Amino acid sequence: MTTPKFILSVLPEKLGICHFSEKSLIPAWAQDINFCSITRTKTELSIVCPQNEIPGGVLVEKDWRAFRLDSDLGLESVGVIAALSKPLADAGISIFNVSTYETNYVLIEDKNLEKAVKVLSEFCEIRQ
Repeated sequence: MTTPKFILSVLPEKLGICHFSEKSLIPAWAQDINFCSITRTKTELSIVCPQNEIPGGVLVEKDWRAFRLDSDLGLESVGVIAALSKPLADAGISIFNVSTYETNYVLIEDKNLEKAVKVLSEFCEIRQ
């Protein structure tokens, strides 16, 4: 199988992944941010956003960076996350994926950014 040529942009800001209880309200500080992903399930509320927007006292994992998929693949695409995550996993790099209607964001810890760029550059165009 040939891996498609993806175009990825590295977002400039460091992101935080916040965890709240399932009954928590969406905080006001998370409602008007340029990049923010809010997910509620039966068991939790998660918010991903620039870490400089997160106030003290919030349970957060800091220092994540995001690759934004800029290729126009649409909702019909199959295997995109697998194509991006497998080489990273093989290199020992964990990911946190955020999908939207229009695209995907693959988050990796900032300490692994250089290594991830090297791995993904083998089959992706990386824009920094």
